[in-house]
Amino acid sequence: MTTNLPATGTAALSSQAGQVLRTLALDEDLKWRVPQDPVLGPLAHKVARRFVAGESLTDALSRAKRILADGHRVSVEYLGESCRDPRRAAAETNVFLDAARLLPPGCSISLDLSHVGLAVDADIALANASRIAQVTAETGLEMIISAEGSDRTDAVLALHRTLCERFDHVGITVQARLHRTADDLRKLLALPGRIRLVKGAFLEPETIALPREGSAVTTAYLTYAEQLAASGHLCSFATHDWDLIHRIDRHLGGKGYETAPWEFETLLGLGPDRLDAMAMQGHPTREYVVFGTEWWLYVCNRLAEDPQRLLQALIDAAS
Repeated sequence: MTTNLPATGTAALSSQAGQVLRTLALDEDLKWRVPQDPVLGPLAHKVARRFVAGESLTDALSRAKRILADGHRVSVEYLGESCRDPRRAAAETNVFLDAARLLPPGCSISLDLSHVGLAVDADIALANASRIAQVTAETGLEMIISAEGSDRTDAVLALHRTLCERFDHVGITVQARLHRTADDLRKLLALPGRIRLVKGAFLEPETIALPREGSAVTTAYLTYAEQLAASGHLCSFATHDWDLIHRIDRHLGGKGYETAPWEFETLLGLGPDRLDAMAMQGHPTREYVVFGTEWWLYVCNRLAEDPQRLLQALIDAAS
């Protein structure tokens, strides 16, 4: 006998599944335990392959070259947020420096500031991030600071402002869900560097952020996207939401050009059809590529964004 849940029941289950996955993504202990578990590890690796280029910089370079050959730009990030060892943060910074020296034109470097020391001390993070900014400036690559949980937003924005005093190529990621973003965006428009607009995947209370489900976050995203387009500021519309992509495209006049200040961006494993469609319209496009061994929390967030991806994850794990 088959039981069919009503649409409201299915939506509630999907929402609960998303909440569980976001909670798992906050468990820093799991990022080490799951990949190394003799039973769960091999299955989790199969799921991760859809979203992660590989565990080495060589894997990321190979994937980046293929994406560039397809006509899209590339953003490369080395996974590993919440590093709490200053010596390890310095060593991890060296990986970003290697990437900055090896990636070809058309690529950018993305990073969590907590990966290079912000979870330890702001001065350590500034020193390490400045090293990356210096090398990316020398090699002609953009550097984009990734979004983190709202408890770190003030520290992330403060460090970004300090970097902008020395560099004009350091961008920042803002989350449409956060109530504070309206004020933050006005200040960021006065600074150099690309502004990357995302919906926001972190588990946040409604006092701080809009719920992921519903029309409010879509409305907020579109409002900020239109502000960015009107400003002429370098920006990335980072979303897989077809409706949002089409609405932004129409707002831009249904066409783009190679030197446009905006670009459409999707994550590896999600939305290559979106990139191809926008490229056909003449818009600059970018695919976001991640690599490294600390992929578990990242994968949890990707699954949480759309719990239907759990079905694909089951297929991937069983393949």
